[in-house]
Amino acid sequence: MNSRPRRNFTPKFRLEAAQLVVDHGYSIREACEAMNVSKSSMENWVRQLKQERIGVSPKASPMTAEQRRIRDLERQVKRLETEKDILKKGMALLMSDELKNTR
Repeated sequence: MNSRPRRNFTPKFRLEAAQLVVDHGYSIREACEAMNVSKSSMENWVRQLKQERIGVSPKASPMTAEQRRIRDLERQVKRLETEKDILKKGMALLMSDELKNTR
């Protein structure tokens, strides 16, 4: 069985391909031929670009710079919240130990 290796496309490439349809008026078929990608991939990228432009966060890796920044900031917020929770628990343990020692 000869299966083709899976191709990986950069977010920049996916963005440029989707912009052919959304911004430049190409049909999906024309854009597929121009960029040498499958129809289903192009349809997914066009759908994702349209969603990103209206502010919906995609499940796939983001294509636009704004969505990538939002993803990075959300990761940072999650990390900081985790650190804060760890510090709270540590402080609670220290305080409980102090109370035990003063009695």
